[in-house]
Amino acid sequence: MVNRAGEGRIRDVSPRPERRWIHYWLFAATFLTTTIAGTLQKGINPIQQPWGLLEGLPFSCTIMIILLGHEMGHYLTSRYHRVPATLPYFIPAPSIIGTFGAVIKMRGAIWDRRTLLDIGASGPIVGFLLALPALIIGFAMSPVVFTGHEAGGLVLGDSLIVILVGFLTKGNLPDAANVVLHPVGFAGWLGMFVTSLNLLPVGQLDGGHISKALFPNKSDTLARVVHLGLFLMGFLFWEGWLIWAFLLVFLGVRHPPVVLPHIELDPGRRKLGLAAFAIFFLTFVPVPFAVL
Repeated sequence: MVNRAGEGRIRDVSPRPERRWIHYWLFAATFLTTTIAGTLQKGINPIQQPWGLLEGLPFSCTIMIILLGHEMGHYLTSRYHRVPATLPYFIPAPSIIGTFGAVIKMRGAIWDRRTLLDIGASGPIVGFLLALPALIIGFAMSPVVFTGHEAGGLVLGDSLIVILVGFLTKGNLPDAANVVLHPVGFAGWLGMFVTSLNLLPVGQLDGGHISKALFPNKSDTLARVVHLGLFLMGFLFWEGWLIWAFLLVFLGVRHPPVVLPHIELDPGRRKLGLAAFAIFFLTFVPVPFAVL
């Protein structure tokens, strides 16, 4: 067992071999639902055209790699620090993206701020680094169309990173131009959006871990301010923020205390935490979705 100083050895904390099938089956089910979602995005009915499922693979493979990378970043960092954790649980869903994401479960206490920051920052940073090339490649393969004010289309919001990638790959487009995002680009956009959600400095989200590690005495105040901001944004920008804010009420706004808060962060870890919050500002979208 880990002692109070964070030292010592522990037994293998992986799920028992007879239970690993849960993770494998959830992964397979989510791969199927995301493939179906990618197929439907292409306007193909997979029941009428089963071979059309191949058209859903670019989206499915990309989003699964991003989600897997994010969660394995947490998992491997937890193992490095000898904090017991499960393999990722993927969550299939009958939706336009085919999934509600993935999670790992921590089975032990996080003793100090260094461990807390490493585990919290590893997932979103890996997810960002995987989503970025997907976004760039997807934008490069996306056609540009010139339209009027047709109704019925889904418009994705622009974060700073999306604006930058769009400018680098498509140049300065006129107002009448619209980029029809390739499935790989859509998966990259979703990866960026999920990264920003996880980096909100609230509760036990990844951003909450990082905030508690960087600002142990001010993180609760920051969490309450951000949580209130989500409610305000729900009224001013996008109603989905209200759902997320209410969900965080049940998940918890404040972060639990760290057992050994006196252990200071080294300069490298402080830079890592600040880099993670820089990623948050690059990926955050005030209005993620809109309908023309």
